[in-house]
Amino acid sequence: MFQNLQDKINAAFKKFKNKGKLTEKDVKEGMREIKLALLEADVNFKVVREFINQVTARAVGSEVLESLMPAQQIIKIVNEELTALMGGTTVKLTISPKPPTVIMMVGLQGSGKTTHAAKIANMLKKQGKRPLLVACDIYRPAAIKQLQIVGAQVGVPVFELGDRQKPADIAKAGLAHAVKHGNDVVLIDTAGRLQIDEAMMEELSDIKQSVSPHEILLVVDSMTGQDAVNVAEVFNEKIEITGVILTKLDGDTRGGAALSVRYVTGKPIKYVGTGEKLDAIEPFHPERMASRILGMGDVLSLIEKAEAAFDEKKAEELERKLREQSFSLSDYLNQFKQIKNMGSMEQLLSMMPGVKPGALKDVKIDERQISRMEAIILSMTQRERDKPDVINASRKKRIAAGSGTSVEEVNKLLRQYDQTNKLMKQFTGGAPGGKKFGKKGRMNMPF
Repeated sequence: MFQNLQDKINAAFKKFKNKGKLTEKDVKEGMREIKLALLEADVNFKVVREFINQVTARAVGSEVLESLMPAQQIIKIVNEELTALMGGTTVKLTISPKPPTVIMMVGLQGSGKTTHAAKIANMLKKQGKRPLLVACDIYRPAAIKQLQIVGAQVGVPVFELGDRQKPADIAKAGLAHAVKHGNDVVLIDTAGRLQIDEAMMEELSDIKQSVSPHEILLVVDSMTGQDAVNVAEVFNEKIEITGVILTKLDGDTRGGAALSVRYVTGKPIKYVGTGEKLDAIEPFHPERMASRILGMGDVLSLIEKAEAAFDEKKAEELERKLREQSFSLSDYLNQFKQIKNMGSMEQLLSMMPGVKPGALKDVKIDERQISRMEAIILSMTQRERDKPDVINASRKKRIAAGSGTSVEEVNKLLRQYDQTNKLMKQFTGGAPGGKKFGKKGRMNMPF
């Protein structure tokens, strides 16, 4: 995400860092490089001009030029202005005090409306809501079936009346169904087109009038750069959207859409899609995104991912086992599964401060390693998982054959488990000099 943009902005920053004192000329030369970086990232030229003017005006002030560390001051200013450019603060989804809350999903064909309707439904369901998906795309082949499939995957019901009713009538009937059956959120999946046309806009206006949505969320593909911003501008003019969902932010996107759409439309980015899975959606945090663009990491999002993947009951059970020193290979596997649930290792590493996307492009992280470990452990008997000491040479051969791995890989796994077990014993007081749990000292895994 934003790899090229981050590299070029950091290259501009290096010129500042190499000088003890800065002149107004130094600042303007650096700003010129940042300007080129933003234009290459497909950021709207009006946005670039406004951004550069704002940063330059602040950076040539006496507080920067007379500072002992002017380079850090400029980085701080760029960070603050990037955050402001993307909206400044996180804007949450509007939830009506009188249910049901109606959310209308709009966008071009192929932007990901159907998938992201299910993603939002899944997220709201986890928050205790009872969402209903309404199928109003009656044109695209299998559109209704696709919504039913993703709805079933997240356990959310789908209301549909086939493809012979008007979309506005289907939306109205879906809302009535939600009221009758106690659904407190209604997500309306609308039809898209390959390009914007009057018929589509008229249909969306009809749906809007029939159900009076609390939110109209535009789903746009961030990989299309400036085109995504143009689409957002037209949709906002025609039907007045309330927010934007940027998809494919996990791809090698240039970043133009994320940095332009708020400025051009005046409407906030509310969510970003970060992958294909139905839980790969995050609230958009302007300050965190600015930090990631500048290579400062995104520790808060990393913590939130860990908390979402973390099972409190399993943690308590693990704590008990560690106290009793009965930590088994099954427990070892469960910890890695929780890490796997947090997302890809590349994605997690990109949130760490100081880890630049460019530094990861040639690093091949073998995501299959956890799958191989899982296969090895699942090829063991329950006794072998509970008491690894019984695993002799012949058992290792059987386990390797059963898991499609080698004896060397089995040995490696057992060594890693043994080292982890020893470390855990130190923390739980099972070894000399070990640290015991305090009253508030619960050890939170995964490790």
